[in-house]
Amino acid sequence: MNNNHSTEKPTKKATEVKKAKPTMIPGDEKEINTEPEVKIVQTDVGAKDGQTKCPKCGSTDISTNISSGKLRCNFCRHEFEPQKVEGLVSDLKELKGQVMASGTQNIQADVKDVVTLKCSSCGAEVVVDTASAPQARCHWCRNTLSINQQIPNGSIPDVVLAFAVKKEDARAKIEQFVGKRKFFAHPKFKKEFTTENIMGVYFPYMIVDANAHANLIGEGEHETRHYTVKIGDHEETRYDADVYHVEREFDITIEGLSIESSSERLDVTSKAKTNNIINSIMPFDVENCVKYDANYIKGYTSEKRDTNVEQLQSLVQEQSKDIARFAANESLSLYDRGVRWDQEDFTLKGQQWKSAYLPVWLYSYQQKKKNKSVLHYVAVNARTQETMGSVPIHMPKLLIFSFIVEIISAFGTYYIEIDGDWLLLTSGLIFYLIMYARYRNKGARHTYETETKKEVSNMRSVDDFLKSEKGLSSAWMRGANNTSLKGTTNISKLEKFTKQNFSELNPVADAMKNDILK
Repeated sequence: MNNNHSTEKPTKKATEVKKAKPTMIPGDEKEINTEPEVKIVQTDVGAKDGQTKCPKCGSTDISTNISSGKLRCNFCRHEFEPQKVEGLVSDLKELKGQVMASGTQNIQADVKDVVTLKCSSCGAEVVVDTASAPQARCHWCRNTLSINQQIPNGSIPDVVLAFAVKKEDARAKIEQFVGKRKFFAHPKFKKEFTTENIMGVYFPYMIVDANAHANLIGEGEHETRHYTVKIGDHEETRYDADVYHVEREFDITIEGLSIESSSERLDVTSKAKTNNIINSIMPFDVENCVKYDANYIKGYTSEKRDTNVEQLQSLVQEQSKDIARFAANESLSLYDRGVRWDQEDFTLKGQQWKSAYLPVWLYSYQQKKKNKSVLHYVAVNARTQETMGSVPIHMPKLLIFSFIVEIISAFGTYYIEIDGDWLLLTSGLIFYLIMYARYRNKGARHTYETETKKEVSNMRSVDDFLKSEKGLSSAWMRGANNTSLKGTTNISKLEKFTKQNFSELNPVADAMKNDILK
């Protein structure tokens, strides 16, 4: 691409239909998309590079009014009505094939980040480094020049979601979060902690809508009785249950499934950065996204996308299946011991992708440990104020207190005879694990399977009694998988992440942990 980026470009068509090759997952021969055509929706039609002038006074000093979410002229205070992206499918039940907003185009390695614009006010050439910001000021006349037309380097998305949380409110949230965790916090961290350096950051995401059909077949168990039996010198609980043949077939639309499109942020198991913290503050109200305008980024930093649709397709496929599986759970209340799906068919009838910038207030702290370091984050969703973070722990202090709890518990078991004395004997370890979880929040994540918007229709249910089981030793059905997740592990199939291994998270454990951390 030529560095001399002209402000005039050939007129772009709003939509374009291309023949699509089947999408293949690296290392996997299975085709994910066999649709014959891909519809490309050009989302930057009418967008112009260069100066965006206020229609009232002609100023180029324009930024976001957090209170209204609109762009506002900082000189005369005139506000601009936000524009919505046109041409995308709004009725997801009618979504068929592959619809791609133009901002999701594949990143081209040979496209340069540095773009040169000619200032329309004074004629000077202004260099814009799109890798760090889509705007720059003319060094002669001080007018602001913006890049609004998409270039295939991942820096210009289709849509943007404006900041709605003020910096002082985000600071208060972060101070409150850290304030509740100062007792075991590292002394150096407590001394250096300040919210003066928090930053407003636009992170890149892919927003995916889907229209699909699911057919699940398996068995479910309903507890009819539980009781205790004498086994030697102790008692054990036994369970009786009815077993059913279960089927659930339905149509489902999924709206606004959000996936990080930065390869660095996708690595939520990183030991060097607490990326899972940023993942955990989703969801965003992505239905309120507006057409991208560089002026929304003014005053904030941004991180450009470096992954393509092909690399994220498998992850989206598995997370969509998880959403469908959990949607079916709403009709499975009878099966209190769980359901084991032996057959899971998930057919995508249509999929729609668009790239987005979503807003986060971010505090970061670099903790150095001998020859390595860990970058801790405390993040605030700049739309909902949801807050999550990781605070460096003073391990000697935590271990000492855990040991004290263990000693007190040991004395308790010696002088007091109670049931469950084994629990007291491990109370020091339990205390350590709870405190570590409360400070590090390593298991915090976005529960996409329940928080993503969805609509189920045309449900067909089968619940046929098969048999009764008696004297079962477990409270849960063997092999039950109706609450299992696959979208947290599928990331290992991505071409850039073949060495990563995302552990499957247990929703029950997540719920228990959330209760502890409140």
